[in-house]
Amino acid sequence: MTSLPATADIVVVGGGIIGVSCAHRLAESGVDVLLVDSGPLGAGSTAKAAGGIRSSFTSRVNIELGLAGLEEYAAFESRYGVEIDFRRDGYLYLLTDPAELPEFERGVALQNSYGVHSRLVGVAEAKRVSPLIDTDGVVAAVWSPDDAKATPDSAVQGYARAARAHGATLCTGVTVDGIDRDGDEITGVRTSAGRVRTSAVLCAAGAWSRAVGAFAGVDLPVEPHRRQVVFTGPVAGIPDSVPLTVEMPSAFYFHREGDGLAMSFPDPRARPGFDTRYEAGTWLPRLAELAQRRVPAVLDAGVKTAWAGLYEMTPDHNQLVGEAAGVSRFLYATGFSGHGFQMGPAIGRVVRDLFLGRQPAIDVAELDVRRFADRTATAAEHNIV
Repeated sequence: MTSLPATADIVVVGGGIIGVSCAHRLAESGVDVLLVDSGPLGAGSTAKAAGGIRSSFTSRVNIELGLAGLEEYAAFESRYGVEIDFRRDGYLYLLTDPAELPEFERGVALQNSYGVHSRLVGVAEAKRVSPLIDTDGVVAAVWSPDDAKATPDSAVQGYARAARAHGATLCTGVTVDGIDRDGDEITGVRTSAGRVRTSAVLCAAGAWSRAVGAFAGVDLPVEPHRRQVVFTGPVAGIPDSVPLTVEMPSAFYFHREGDGLAMSFPDPRARPGFDTRYEAGTWLPRLAELAQRRVPAVLDAGVKTAWAGLYEMTPDHNQLVGEAAGVSRFLYATGFSGHGFQMGPAIGRVVRDLFLGRQPAIDVAELDVRRFADRTATAAEHNIV
């Protein structure tokens, strides 16, 4: 049976990329960290992540978080001694609705103001950088060549090893059953392996965050949404470099996976829930329609395998990062709406600074959960994949 320490400066709930990145940065700063997860490290949403890392967002805070992720992952092997298969194959957004052009032009202008090398390109250049596509119906594209892809599980293991090297305790197979309070003060965390005395908790539980927040009396508006992904057999003529290509507004996307492609799109009829069974149903025929229209060569490759995972969605598709107002020392970093892997490196530093009472290098004030209660929510992130 797992044995937990009796006390910790902070208990991190969740062992995905967000949790282990935060545990590493906190432990590196001398904080006594205990991380618990009900399953293996990275086995939740991180295990099913596409691995995209980008700066092609439409808000200041998301661009800054994305740029920090690109910088960290580009140097990950040298810093942490773990190969994460980092590749700058870029992101390509295919625009099929002329009415969306002004929104993407604004997004590119904002990205460029932060040094991102994205640009609006014509159909011919889009075909050049992503040769597999059929450009029928495409009116323009946004090409972000410095965006990248890496292996999420390897990054989790790298951060976990670094966290342990700095003295953090990481325990798997441990569920959280409650959070004890004395008035507004946290006094402990109850788990399946016993109670731990602590005055601080970080909720990094992804799709399961709402329940963790409820233990402390904090409402975290995070809903789980199933996302299904298909992996194909070998695709004839596949280039060595295939950008993560996204058709907008359908959000159908594909990227290279081995000698084939990974493909997905969000099912607009799906209801929130924790079901992670893969069900072809009406979803696979619709995916086939989208693939036939946009990347027809893949239809001869067949389906090799498929799986389903969870997106942790918030009402405005922006993450929740901050410290609860009504409960002392309840921090949260969750609701990344599909962007957790790429933002994990930056969030580790942000949470460290929030815990230590320092101003983070990236201002995340607009990601405070109170934006919903105060009706001050920022504009929804437009470039959702």
